[in-house]
Amino acid sequence: MKNVGLFEAKQKLSELVERAREGERIGITRRGKLAAVLIPAGSEISIERVFEEIDEIRKRARRRKGVTARALIAEGRI
Repeated sequence: MKNVGLFEAKQKLSELVERAREGERIGITRRGKLAAVLIPAGSEISIERVFEEIDEIRKRARRRKGVTARALIAEGRI
């Protein structure tokens, strides 16, 4: 999956839609984080594939030192 920034996606929307129509998956990032994915209309995404992609993202994510789940819950982030 190729990722493009939101600004670039706005500039090249027609091209990106055409590429998605042809079967390519295109990620759109906002401030460096994946915000949306363009996929061909009518394509079905299995729940298994969704969880596989979540696992891929989790493997790339870094934990910050000194941040605990308890602290995040207390701040209302989780």
